Amino acid sequence: MTGTRDRILNSGGEFFRRQGYAGTGVKQIVAAAGAPLASLYHFFPGGKEQLGAEVIRRSGAIYQQLIGEIFDPAPDVVTAVRNFFNGAAETLQQTDYADACPIATIALEVASNSEPLREATAEVFESWIAEAAQRFRAVGISTRRARELAIYMVAALEGAFVLSRAMRSTEPVKIAGAAATAAVRSALPESGRQRSGLRTGSPARR
Repeated sequence: MTGTRDRILNSGGEFFRRQGYAGTGVKQIVAAAGAPLASLYHFFPGGKEQLGAEVIRRSGAIYQQLIGEIFDPAPDVVTAVRNFFNGAAETLQQTDYADACPIATIALEVASNSEPLREATAEVFESWIAEAAQRFRAVGISTRRARELAIYMVAALEGAFVLSRAMRSTEPVKIAGAAATAAVRSALPESGRQRSGLRTGSPARR
């Protein structure tokens, strides 16, 4: 049975993702969690801001696991990047464009007015970048270029999420995915291309 604290975190994460931080009230969160209002302040003495920071870090860790779940089974890193974006497009369609990235949603709202929440979002984004960069280094891409590619991948996905939700179309995510895939492919050294079943100048496998 899920404890009260976890139910509040789950409820907060769901509302923040769909309604944003400012658009979500603490009474709404605890009502959906089936908990009294006092319990929120018992578990999160800092109130909504502390809850928000914990939701960000918790959600960020879950999303970080997706990188491994998508990259590790893939036959090569180029396919992994393509699958990463294709999976994001499928999620948008399946949730009627309501389920995008909760971290970016909050970051856009609070980066300039809440230092604890800004720090939490920055920490999560950095963890994603490090996770992706590790995969790129493993196929022979230099440390500096691997980090650049990881930042590019995360930035492209987050920007595409915004456009896709506004346009109610997966086209931005698919275009961003194609660009990220091409960037990773072009960064591979010859040895990495051979391990990935790719050759210099070879077209993308579709």
